Amino acid sequence: MTNFTKFASIVAGATMALTSTVAFAADYTLTISSWAPPTHGINARMWPTFVEMVEEATDGQVTAELKMGLAPPPAQMDLIQDGAADVSIIFHGYQPGRFVATKLIELPGYEGSAEAASVAYWRTHEAHLAAANEHRGVKLIALHTHGPAQLHSSTPVTEMSEIAGLKVRIPGGVGGDVGAALGATGIQVPAPKVYETLASNAADGVVMPMESRRGFKLTEVAQNVYELPGGLYRGSFAFIMNEDTFADLPEDLQQKLEDEVFGEPLSRALGAIWDEIDTVGREATLTTEGNAINAASEADLAQFADITTAVTASVLEELSAAGIDAAAAHEMVKSEMAAN
Repeated sequence: MTNFTKFASIVAGATMALTSTVAFAADYTLTISSWAPPTHGINARMWPTFVEMVEEATDGQVTAELKMGLAPPPAQMDLIQDGAADVSIIFHGYQPGRFVATKLIELPGYEGSAEAASVAYWRTHEAHLAAANEHRGVKLIALHTHGPAQLHSSTPVTEMSEIAGLKVRIPGGVGGDVGAALGATGIQVPAPKVYETLASNAADGVVMPMESRRGFKLTEVAQNVYELPGGLYRGSFAFIMNEDTFADLPEDLQQKLEDEVFGEPLSRALGAIWDEIDTVGREATLTTEGNAINAASEADLAQFADITTAVTASVLEELSAAGIDAAAAHEMVKSEMAAN
């Protein structure tokens, strides 16, 4: 079975899973708010996995149903805090200035899978980052990253120097810092808008993980990938829940969710899914006519190592100013990723 066929069956299965969960009489049904396209891995794989884990842990007493389009990506945290939905996924880079500690996992230079990074992220959050209390007002139930972000462009980029002057959709956070260091003109556009932004020539390229080749149809509008091992950055995501919704659940169900779903188990599962959908995106690129992946040269890697050093120093300084033991947190991410 090809990856495309697998992906199609995954999407079909996910649709059935998310619509069938409300068919039986669960005692509590959570409302999920999602901003990604229907066929994106977030909706096709991550939310069905979340629902399955919740149902299994609570013996079917708690389930969830998916609703899309309730609010744009940057508004999801406020949406959950206000109780307009019960659970959502947020991308920290969409809210510049609101999150600092989360920039730690976004740094370039980490080696390892999204699963390993997501487990390391949760453990490091528990040990060091939680003290910053940046998710106050909502219940944090998982942290995860996407795979290494690469440059996707309509015209080929084969050398790092060619990035300077390009109009590139780059998210906030570390991605923006790296883009600036490379001389790109950054354009702030939420992920669901990247296709039309590229199709209208409002941008020359975007920096996103490989899953976007499939999830956001970049094979159609950004046929070229400039790839660095470890990527230009890793995106930081959180699964969040309304605090009152959680408090209203019976204590025994709260404990089951805390023990079996929330935290490291869900973070690990989400990271593993991202590794899978990155593979699907890479396969889509390799099998689509007119698409190409251009690997960075050794000279470019040496140049990017200097950028990584400078950006890392700046981010660690930000974390230190927020009262976090930045050096210890950085070392913990690297050691935990190596162990996983």
